[in-house]
Amino acid sequence: MLTMKDITVRLGGRTILDRASAAIPPGGRVGLVGRNGAGKSTLMKVMIGEIETDSGDFDLPKGMRIGYLEQEAPSGEATPLELVLAADTERAALLEETETCEDLGRLGEIHERLNMIDAWSAEARAARILVGLGFDEEMQGRPVDSYSGGWKMRVALAALLFSQPDLLLLDEPSNHLDLEATLWLENFLKAYPATMVVISHERDLLNNVVDHILHIEQGRAKLYSGGYDSFERQRAEHLAQQAATARKQQAEREKLQAFVDRWRAKASKAKQAQSRVKALEKMKPVAAVIEDPTLSFDFPSSPELKPPLMTLDMASVGYNGRPVLSRLNLRIDPDERIALLGQNGNGKTTLARLLAAQLPPMDGEVHASGKMTVGYFTQYQVEELDRTATPLEQMTRQMDSAPQAKVRAQLGRFGFSGERATQLIGSLSGGERARLALALITRHAPHLLILDEPTNHLDVDTREALVQALNEYQGTVIIVSHDRHMIELVADRLVLVADRRAEDFDGTLDDYTDFILGRRERKGGAKGQGAGAKSAAPAQASTPASPPALSREQQKDLKKRAATHEAAMARLGRDISIVDTAVADPALAGNGAAIADLMKRRAELEGELARAEAAWLEAASALETA
Repeated sequence: MLTMKDITVRLGGRTILDRASAAIPPGGRVGLVGRNGAGKSTLMKVMIGEIETDSGDFDLPKGMRIGYLEQEAPSGEATPLELVLAADTERAALLEETETCEDLGRLGEIHERLNMIDAWSAEARAARILVGLGFDEEMQGRPVDSYSGGWKMRVALAALLFSQPDLLLLDEPSNHLDLEATLWLENFLKAYPATMVVISHERDLLNNVVDHILHIEQGRAKLYSGGYDSFERQRAEHLAQQAATARKQQAEREKLQAFVDRWRAKASKAKQAQSRVKALEKMKPVAAVIEDPTLSFDFPSSPELKPPLMTLDMASVGYNGRPVLSRLNLRIDPDERIALLGQNGNGKTTLARLLAAQLPPMDGEVHASGKMTVGYFTQYQVEELDRTATPLEQMTRQMDSAPQAKVRAQLGRFGFSGERATQLIGSLSGGERARLALALITRHAPHLLILDEPTNHLDVDTREALVQALNEYQGTVIIVSHDRHMIELVADRLVLVADRRAEDFDGTLDDYTDFILGRRERKGGAKGQGAGAKSAAPAQASTPASPPALSREQQKDLKKRAATHEAAMARLGRDISIVDTAVADPALAGNGAAIADLMKRRAELEGELARAEAAWLEAASALETA
């Protein structure tokens, strides 16, 4: 059992954790969540002893081996395989001792221990982990200094996983991974045999891997059972109860205050008035539920252009005269939602830069609508923001001819209203800077949004707000992301970038996941050509007559309608659950008017849900028939 009791941590005069308490069960698999800056990483550093608490206790079982992913990347001439093997310090020490030990008895003990820890299969196990994180056999044998910082962090992650500590601590382990490596990591962690605490903003990982959620908010910690979706439901019910209690208490306060104001000056009622003053003083305030204005994304849209928006005809693109991608044939139409799949290094960013006109084609042709404007987001733009300026100053520079009201309106779309627009950019969190970069690249209402890993540094709530905004955006979206949840909710077309090609993947994201995890043989290709696509189903000897096939535009419209209605059904279901919780609140007993209002609201929600279900069924049936 890992226990923390009344932990308080202050950093730079600010209270990060305030009497936080929780108990993690043995073998627990805990997702540590909270808004950016809530104190998740601080708590993890308390666990490893890097930060001392101002008060409170954190207790670990004696002898527990703790593994933590250091933020400093490994370096040197050693290979990834050598560094991973060296992470098992006991094995390394025992093997070294066998070379010098002359005591036959001790030598026997060493070999017995080596057999017990399965030392002889270590190299194969290390290689499997490295392959899962994207290192093929040739890459495993190159010096680690030949890799970029992101790939070095993959080596550090591989070494940590190989060492199999009793308590595995992971702080955003997928930040340096592509979708393929993220899927492998999720599958690996499902089978991890020991206690685990992972900070992650990946909803799928938090649903599929962990069995508890530890939520940090306003310095306090609360442990929930289940994955992220379960936590979200439980928290919504708690917030509904809190809001109902706050409303009831406010009504009681107003009632008491009205009595005091009316009768305080009258001698016959002074005693009763005084007792109510004391009651007001003793009444512990219940915090109202606070809506976070920073959860705001609103992409401006321009009038739709005629199709096609862009075409690539046998185009090649690369660097320094060497092509990375060749023979590209793609057509992109208005209002398409495309996700680029493929391992890091296969050319997804190169293709994105070609589409954004940041790289010229080496061969072939790229045709784009003359009126088309593009908004292109990368993590480099986040790092290149002027930290000495404010969001208002930075946006004013980019919109130099625009009136101040229009500049502030664009910032307001992304949560930078009022004083938030005049903070120094250097004081913003990584997620806030990413939001500002998105505000900057969309200031001219682009027809095409190209987003390369837009969710890095964004917490789960902010990612959900981004997904919603992208689904409401009227233009075309192309995304590169390792966040499967985002791809599933936003993209209706998958393009696989592999083997120097980029072609439509003829399958779903689940099909692609199966392929990555080795659950399906690699047959055929994308549209019969590219690597990794699902093979076509065998033809039947005879089939009944089918209705005419829908056009691609009609199918895309049906998919979008079905996804919209499905999202509405989920939202309405949550709203009904919140109303039911509020109705069951004992605090409302006897308040007939409030209960009647809630039941009226429930009836309205049920009607909306029935209409959404009918619309979804109609769209899904048409799509299935097509």
